[in-house]
Amino acid sequence: MITYEECVELGLIKRIAPSEQQAKEQMKKAKILLTEAKNNIETKNPNSAVMAGYSAALDSARALLFRDGWREKSHACVARYIEAKYSAEFGDLIYLLDEYRDQRHRTMYSGDYYPTIDEAKKIVSFADKFVKKADEILGGK
Repeated sequence: MITYEECVELGLIKRIAPSEQQAKEQMKKAKILLTEAKNNIETKNPNSAVMAGYSAALDSARALLFRDGWREKSHACVARYIEAKYSAEFGDLIYLLDEYRDQRHRTMYSGDYYPTIDEAKKIVSFADKFVKKADEILGGK
């Protein structure tokens, strides 16, 4: 597994000017994606629920990067950044971000993989917790 230090060294996360505005916009997108993920659970669309749920969590993590002055080029490096900077706040949710990144990848790119509705529910539940925690860190409700 790639480390935070390797992500920086390889340019997979780079310093940018911190931006509260970009962070706010990214969190708004995360909340919209979370709503879409929940709606996809209700309509029994597990593929879409998995992709929207994971994307909601990823975008909320990216909001933290923007606020802190970082830009990512790798989903794995987003997780490594959150792990390095916010492990106390996110705890085990960081490991689930990695796990569900893999599941989203299989859902999106494997022609023979179809998540079950129960798997999708787990990802959406995780995303709900992750987005709320990121929003709390950013000063949201």
